[in-house]
Order: sequence, then structure tokens, then C-alpha cells
Amino acid sequence: MHYINGIDRNQTELLPDSIEDYVGQDNPVRVIDAFIDSLDMSALGFAHSVPNDMGRPPYDPKDILKLYVYGYMNRIRSSRRLEKETRRNLELMWLLRRLSPDHKTTARFRSGNVKALKGVFRSFVKLCMRLGLYGKELEALDGSKFKAVNSKERNYTEGKLKDRIGKIDEKINRYIEELARNDQEEDGSEKEKSAQEIQGIIEGLQNRKERYEGYADELEKTGETQKSLTDSDSRLMKANGKMDVCYNVQTVVDSANKLIVDFEVTNRPEDYNQIKGMSSMAQDILETEDLTIVTDAGYASVQDIVASIEAGVDVHVAGTDFDVCVPSDTQQESEITGHKDGKCVYYSSRNIVLCPMGKVLYPRFYKEEKKQGVFANSAVCKGCTCKCTKEKRGRRHEVSMREEEFKETYNEDNLFVKQLRIKADRALVSERKSIVEHPFGTIKRGMDAAYCLTKGIEKVRGEFSFTFLAYNIKRVINILGIAKLTAMCRA
Repeated sequence: MHYINGIDRNQTELLPDSIEDYVGQDNPVRVIDAFIDSLDMSALGFAHSVPNDMGRPPYDPKDILKLYVYGYMNRIRSSRRLEKETRRNLELMWLLRRLSPDHKTTARFRSGNVKALKGVFRSFVKLCMRLGLYGKELEALDGSKFKAVNSKERNYTEGKLKDRIGKIDEKINRYIEELARNDQEEDGSEKEKSAQEIQGIIEGLQNRKERYEGYADELEKTGETQKSLTDSDSRLMKANGKMDVCYNVQTVVDSANKLIVDFEVTNRPEDYNQIKGMSSMAQDILETEDLTIVTDAGYASVQDIVASIEAGVDVHVAGTDFDVCVPSDTQQESEITGHKDGKCVYYSSRNIVLCPMGKVLYPRFYKEEKKQGVFANSAVCKGCTCKCTKEKRGRRHEVSMREEEFKETYNEDNLFVKQLRIKADRALVSERKSIVEHPFGTIKRGMDAAYCLTKGIEKVRGEFSFTFLAYNIKRVINILGIAKLTAMCRA
């Protein structure tokens, strides 16, 4: 028996005459080539979209854009690895016509065209809309944590700084006591550390303490709760059951074909108050006012839900079932006599809070330590038929705000109210996971993009423009096929 043998390396081969012959008509690089060639780079705002009149000519931004999109579709996100691939990958040789930009050029392109890259992502979404791939009937909103370029050791919270400063003080006191003991002992006795060594250690500890105190002062001045040293925009948050320094990436996904509608990169650990902003972005790109959005219970912010409903969005947050009162254009015929687990809602334009019974709570005082404004109206609570609080002074509602935002004045001129019942549709909520979890799983596992390569929230947004564009392209290729999608891009 013999092994399977390859061809003799010295044997003459009649290889194809051109690179074109190496790339078949069913190759995904033809979709990348056709789509990016159809873009107006100047309108999107890319640097060097018009060649220089003098000096060394730059690379065409379309070529570097093709390189990155190919890389993100094929698990090659590093600019150094992309540079190597341009010299050995036949598909990239065909796509870039044997160009080989160095890694510094490609890295500058990614970090210097953040807004333009978001425009490329949205251009592909618009193309998919023309192809009828977005149903616009049900959108799912969810967030996922992506590891930032910052270790936990180089991230400091108020508690962590306080703990470390306290431990340093304990060490300094121990070394001072050791110095005192050494002074009392006879000169001839053997000591573990000399006085000079101990003084050096104390000086180093004091320098570290001053650095930590500087970080604490900076947090107090800025109002932030964390400080990251490597990537200043990243934050410590819970991801996959453990604490890590991450970014919270929000996506809106259409239910028809699991295509991403839009995304946003945030450094907020929680999903609270994200519905209004994300639904507005989805309404804008899908060009529709009627939008139905489903989310998990992490988005259950009453203020955010009500603001989204007032903007015309039908919101379904898992587990929600309560009544709220909102301003109405006309006077109600009958008074509100009760409610189900009602919630209070703050209206910044009038600087008032509406309770579940439609009564107005006024600004009373400001809590400096919690940075909260307290709203109450004991007079109406005494005569209210719905005993929703056991407090003798009536119901109180706290609103998170800064002191300069808290106003003692209020406005309730011509204020009429109506009661809304906010209840999630269980059938829609049950569909949520199958819609929105699918892209995150594909991106993190299939595309190896569970972590960031760039630093700073703006650059990370540009990075995720590539990630989500690559996901959408791969998804549409699976739906329509390469030939049809390439033809539509060229058309």
C-alpha cells in the first residue's frame, strides 16, 4: 500500500493566465467588490475620496474598505494580519488588484473614518430595504458586552480606590512602627531592613497613594464612577456572569430575516433608558413611524417606555404590566379611580411628576448625596381614593438629575391627563430571543469578534460598523445568493 502522493514540485503546470480565473462567479468577494464600487465615497465623507493634486498619491479608500470588509467576513480583523494576507491570499489579490497597503495605513483608515463607516453600514441597510428584506413589522432590541482593550487591573472604581488607599495607609503605619522599633534597638543588633530601605518603601507607597487620590479627585470632579487607564471610555460591567471591562453594544434586529437595522456602542453597564434612542434610530433608517419593539426585562425603565410610546413606538418589555398617566390634548370625561401597580412619570418640559392617578407631584427638595430631585404633593395624596402608599406625608418620587437641572419652579398650565395600560404581549416576547440573540452568537463565535481591537468609544463604533456590515452581507448572501446580490449591487 502507498500513501496518497501530491504532484512533483518541479513538474511544469499550465496554470490560468490571469487572477480573474482563480476567483469563481460564486465567490463572496464579488459581492464585496460590487457593493463598495457602487458607493459614493465623497458623499459618505471618506478622507482622500478625491485624489491629491500634489505629493505622493494615496490609496483609493474603496480598496482599503474592501480589504477590511473581506477581513471581518473571514475572521481577520487585525491590520497586521490583513497586510500579510494581501501577499498570499488569491481572493485578496483579485479584490485589491495586487495592492498591499501596510498595516499602519489600514489602521489609520479605520480610526480616521468612523462616521463614514457608519454610513457604509447604513447604505447596505438601504440596499436591503430596496430588496424587501426588512419586514418592518417587529424589531427586537438587545445589548451585549464586548471586551475592551483594558484589563480589570487598570480600571478603578470609587470603592476600589478607597480600599487601596486604606491598605496603603495600613502598610505605611506598619513600616513607620518598624522604623521606631529599629531606633529603640541597639546599633549592633541585626535588622531585616535598614532605615534607608524602609524610608524608600514608605516613599514609594506615598507616591502610589497620591496617584490613587488623584484618580479619586478626578472621579469626584467629573461625576464619573469609574476610571480606566488604557481605554478611558471603557467601563467595568457584568459580562457572561463575571465582571470585566467592556462596552455595551445595542442592536435593533428585524424579525423578517434577522438582519441588523442599526446599532450603538455605549459604555453604560445597564440597558436602562436605551429604548427611546434606539427606536428613533430604527424609525429613521427604516423610514417608518409605526414601529413595534420587543425587549427583555433589563429595559424596564418607565420613563423610557413612556417616552417611546409618545414617539409612536409600540413597546413590549418582558414582564411589564402597569398603569401610567400621560398628558392628554383634551380633558377626560371621568376621573381616574384606580390603577394596577401604577408607576410615576417625570416630565422635564413642565418639571412635574404625574402619579398613576393623574395627580401632579411638585419639586420639593434635592438630595445632594444621591443627586436626586424629590417630587411630592401631600395635599392631593390625603384626599386620594387610591392608597398606593402608607406614608403619611403622601407618595414621593425621586428623579436622577444634577443639581443644576433641578428647578423649584413648575408648569401645569392646561394640563389634562389620560391613563395608559402598559402590558407586554407574551407572544411577541417569546419571539425575542430567536430574533436578536442570533446575530450576537454569530458575531462572537462564528466571526471571532467578541472583543474590541481599538481604544476609545468613537473608534470602537467604527470597528463595529465593519462587524455588523460583514454580518449583514453574509446573511443576505445566504438568503439571496451571490449572483443575485452582486447583480443588485451593480444595478
